[in-house]
Amino acid sequence: MSDIDRLFTKLRSENRKAFMPFITAGDPDLEFSADVIRELAARGCSMCEVGIPYSDPIADGPVIQASYTRALDKKIKLAQILEMLDGLQSDVSMPRVTMVSYAIIYRHGLECYVADAKAAGVAGAIVPDLLVEEADEFAEICRREDFSLIQLVTPTTPRERAVRIAASSTGFLYYVSVTGITGERTQLPPSLIDNVGWLREQTKLPICIGFGVSKPEHVDLLAPVSDGLIVGSAIVRRIAEAANRPRDEVLQEVGKYSASLLAALESSSN
Repeated sequence: MSDIDRLFTKLRSENRKAFMPFITAGDPDLEFSADVIRELAARGCSMCEVGIPYSDPIADGPVIQASYTRALDKKIKLAQILEMLDGLQSDVSMPRVTMVSYAIIYRHGLECYVADAKAAGVAGAIVPDLLVEEADEFAEICRREDFSLIQLVTPTTPRERAVRIAASSTGFLYYVSVTGITGERTQLPPSLIDNVGWLREQTKLPICIGFGVSKPEHVDLLAPVSDGLIVGSAIVRRIAEAANRPRDEVLQEVGKYSASLLAALESSSN
């Protein structure tokens, strides 16, 4: 059983849902990334998604794309990111998963990536550009090593394909709430509830919803049909202010914002 499996087992036994913030590793620098992860853990977040910057993000909106560009401009490498995550193992129990391009995994070596990530305390990988037709080898390695391979289902994914994606995934399934790219939104599509309800009938995996989730109203809408919520752009946008404002202030603002959504999630789950 992986760390993520254990997390969702515990949350379900407590009738609670997972809250997973996203951050970009190395924006504005790796030291601050580590501080943010510690702050999010202290606020009670369930898990943290750590974006590994790459130059051609598949579905990320302008806020996250800009954060990747800033990190890449500083020549931050995968080894440095894993070293930062390794340094958190002694004081952060919250699972960390990487959002990472399959191109990076492939260049690093499939087994090497899993081994190095696990050694750094990483519990799994979200791989947005891994085609289900090409996922078998990596999925088998991940299953063998109890390292979660989290894949995405979108509103436009054909249902037969969605079932295949769920079958090759472990840990949880990432449901993309809207068609298009990541980013904060004022409304979410009304078909979302029905789509997630159908998907839940096809898999025993927990289903976490991301893309566009940024307000307590979104939490109230999605908590009843999801096992967890993922919030990215709204947090990355706040972290970006650390380049021009006192870092302690930004850290507290990120923590308070995350705590407000977590409180809404806890309320909606009870």
